[in-house]
Amino acid sequence: MAALAESGPSLIGASGDTLREAFGRAIARLGTEDPRIVVLDADVAGGTGTHHFRAGLPDRFYQFGIAEQNMMSAAGGLAAVGLVPFVTTFAVFCLRALEQARLSIAYAGRNVKIVASHPGLDVGPDGGSAQALEDLAAFRALPGMTVISPADPIEMARATEAVAAFEGPVYMRTGRSPARRLFADDHVFVIGKGQILREGTDVTLIACGVEVARALDAAELLAGGGISARVVNMPTIKPIDAALVADCAERTGAIVTAEDHSVHGGLGGAVSECLAQSRPVPVEFVGVRDCFGRSGEPEELAEAYGLTAPHIAAAARRAIARKGETR
Repeated sequence: MAALAESGPSLIGASGDTLREAFGRAIARLGTEDPRIVVLDADVAGGTGTHHFRAGLPDRFYQFGIAEQNMMSAAGGLAAVGLVPFVTTFAVFCLRALEQARLSIAYAGRNVKIVASHPGLDVGPDGGSAQALEDLAAFRALPGMTVISPADPIEMARATEAVAAFEGPVYMRTGRSPARRLFADDHVFVIGKGQILREGTDVTLIACGVEVARALDAAELLAGGGISARVVNMPTIKPIDAALVADCAERTGAIVTAEDHSVHGGLGGAVSECLAQSRPVPVEFVGVRDCFGRSGEPEELAEAYGLTAPHIAAAARRAIARKGETR
């Protein structure tokens, strides 16, 4: 199992740090170590964490203004001459530039890293027009695109290191709101691998991003009722850890997926595709159900749209109840 954080100060950031700031500090450090790394910004460096890179390496920080399509295309060109571009903007604006990401990056097989802040309901008061609830699905569908959603600031820093060293196009979510510290400073992140955070025998809770902390809380709620829940952090949505998903199905016989995203095409879809080819079991999906969000504080929205720990626990009970269904 992955080592969880103990109380005490972090070497990377305190509990309650944001994923975007953890990314920003990590890419600024990596930039001093690798002269190939450049950062492309769409006039939101203060909101993505890349202000750290801009302050330390201004000659390798490229400002495109609110021209995300142009920025994606330029990133493909910079990668073609051997640079490692990190394209940064809000997740909803990455969707605006999906065509350019498809052709100039994915289709061309360019070594570009798209790092998107402000995903899902985590955007909060900015409302439905700014809440990207379909970005994981859109980028997961692009051939050759690796898709990642880290769970806490420690994992965000480690994932940034792994993404920088990885050869190929990547889409990675960060986050706007303070994130609870989950992992120890020596946490190991490997692209394509999930981690068991808590063992259990009755049901498996598979989560990514901000939902990992809520899944751990849900496991505590379930334990109070005599239900043993395995909790899995699945930071890589594509390629997903199919072997771990199959093992969870075999050992617990029921699965719940939890994500700050639509229930269509994201983590839940990826897990279900694995199970259809290995060991089908009852699956319940915790996510936003085919609607746009609205303005509110992130925790208020999580409650309103059914993403909190009690909702995950309720989904687990439903999945367990379906174990005996005749098919």
